Amino acid sequence: MPLHIQRSRLLLTPFFPPKPKPYTTKPRPSNPLSSLLHLCKHPLHLQQIHARFILHGLHQNPSLSSTLIDAYANLGHLGTSHQVFRSVSDPNTPLYTRFLKCLYRSGEYEKTLLVFQEMVSKSIHPDECVYPFVLSSCSQLLDDVMGKMICGYLLKLGFDCNDFVGSDLAYCSNDDNEQGFRILNRMRLGRFDPDSVDLICMLRSSIDLNSLKAGRCAHSLVLVSSLWKDITVSTALLTMYSKLGSIKDARLVFDKMPERDCFVWNLMISGYSRNGLQMEALQLLMGMVRSGVRADLCTAIPAISSIGELKSLRWGQQMHAHVIRNGSDYQVSVHNSLIGMYCDCNSSDTARRLFDLVTNKTVVSWSAMIKGYVNHDCFHDALALLTKMKLEGFRVDSVTVINILPACVNIGALEQVKNLHGYAIKCALDSFVSLNTALLISYAKCGCIEMARKLFDDEEVDNKDIITWNSMISAYSKHGDWFHCRELYSQMKQSKVKPDHVTFLGLLTSCVNSGFVEEGRGCFKEMTETCFCQPNQEHYASMVDLLGRSGHVKEASVLINTMPFKPDSRVWGPLLSACKMHNEPKLAELAAEKLIAMEPKNAGNYILLSNIYAAAGKWDEVAKMRVFLRDRGLKKVPGCSWLEINGKVHEFRVADRSHLNSDDIYTTLENLELEIKDREKSSKKNQIVLLKEFLNVNLFDSLVSVAFI
Repeated sequence: MPLHIQRSRLLLTPFFPPKPKPYTTKPRPSNPLSSLLHLCKHPLHLQQIHARFILHGLHQNPSLSSTLIDAYANLGHLGTSHQVFRSVSDPNTPLYTRFLKCLYRSGEYEKTLLVFQEMVSKSIHPDECVYPFVLSSCSQLLDDVMGKMICGYLLKLGFDCNDFVGSDLAYCSNDDNEQGFRILNRMRLGRFDPDSVDLICMLRSSIDLNSLKAGRCAHSLVLVSSLWKDITVSTALLTMYSKLGSIKDARLVFDKMPERDCFVWNLMISGYSRNGLQMEALQLLMGMVRSGVRADLCTAIPAISSIGELKSLRWGQQMHAHVIRNGSDYQVSVHNSLIGMYCDCNSSDTARRLFDLVTNKTVVSWSAMIKGYVNHDCFHDALALLTKMKLEGFRVDSVTVINILPACVNIGALEQVKNLHGYAIKCALDSFVSLNTALLISYAKCGCIEMARKLFDDEEVDNKDIITWNSMISAYSKHGDWFHCRELYSQMKQSKVKPDHVTFLGLLTSCVNSGFVEEGRGCFKEMTETCFCQPNQEHYASMVDLLGRSGHVKEASVLINTMPFKPDSRVWGPLLSACKMHNEPKLAELAAEKLIAMEPKNAGNYILLSNIYAAAGKWDEVAKMRVFLRDRGLKKVPGCSWLEINGKVHEFRVADRSHLNSDDIYTTLENLELEIKDREKSSKKNQIVLLKEFLNVNLFDSLVSVAFI
């Protein structure tokens, strides 16, 4: 026998005896086989040892099998763990417990519940280590029925006195927390004495489960255990209420805290800012300063965000000075927040000066400045900044691409959209659903609907969220393609994605652009009666526009009068346009009166009403409108169009001669106009010749017919 085979047998003999002795269900603590399994770091080694188990008849040992199940799961081979579990003919409670733990840690919550049901059906009684995994699986799947059944089973067996099981029971009781409070009462009577660590863990679990009821249940336990004076427990309570959106409860906890450090103040300020209470966040910041607590980086960022939402430049400047005074301006994240804040406060020049002063710029800095330019319609500045960003060696990320795409769309730069799309594919950014949706919208707005549909079809069905579906439906609606909109809407409902307000707005817009009145009425009815979506101003505006264009002006007026809220300019505007189209001067005066009260500086409304008066022959009223416009100094904003040539976008307005080649452009237009007139003349001549020939032929045929008669 070769020497290396003899050595391998000698090494394996202590671990795999040829005739194993009868084993017990409880292995010895120092089991060398278990230690050997835990040392395996590669699946191949684990499979070799597993093969030895089978060879020597140890594969039915529940203790070794449970260790093997755990080892496979730790290496990411959960399927093999399942096979090992099924290979044991008579599994016991520890084996089930180990397998359930592996399933839960791998996120297989449904399988966890199925294996637990199988365990109970075989009259194998679970121990207290099983229930935390099972109850947490119910919470993850939002399975109230299964959770209540398990809760009742546990209460019946008395497992609620266990620390961990009692905590999970308190979280998983969703029926107005009756069972949870009953458990808490038992805890209060002495069967469970939690410490601060237990309570903090329970509060964190409430956040993970996104359950405010569970958090309040834990809060009750805090009050019962008299640990509310502990600063760490109070901070955990404040964090829980703030993150779960119960800002009033968070403020009550904040006010009753015995001591407040900078971290506590920051939590409360961030909670206000995150929940849309910007003024309250700034007032709390002033209270923090008055109390003598020094603000830090985490104080500045939510406060700056709140100022940006309020669009208060004066407060923004004060906050900027406060940041410099406290020494927080060395952080680039604060600079980025300040850049965004100044852009939100309509001070993009100040934002740019601050941006240029930042020496340690990040991608976020560039993206914030680009977004600010786009939001202020400085599209060329945004594109120029993107070019500079690339030249300085920064890698454009998905957020920057999403921010710059509207600039390309608004100036009609389709080639730029294509370049950004190619860059996204090259840098593997196309895996982001949000970026693909932004590209889809950009292609559609640039008129390239085929490319938008290709992006939509390339996305997997499971990855298509409501935004993706709405974007494609809206793209077709703007192109007046009702049939594709309806087809996508049907597919969307089949994919179990629930339509929302944006979906129906796209469908109604498509009906308006296509002129399909009955289809629009059906969509509006389905929206309210089937999907129970309350229409807003834009939906009513679309219906008024649809009815008005088709001549149902009276019906549009009745619809406005039945609106559950006060109509705004988006509703009255389409009605005024419909009155001009179908010559309804009386109703037009009413619509114009409403619009002028809402938009007194919009010259378009006055001009439209003047045109209606002119069509009705009311020249005195026309003169009054003209005088009114002249005295107020109101002028209609001229139209604008863009043309992209060789990657460069050219902007044109009415009677605009600012272009460098304006003389050549107008000369070419005049030549085209003369050529069109000449062709029209020649076309008319040809039509007259053809008409004469046609008349002569018909006259000859008639004469022949008369002669034969």
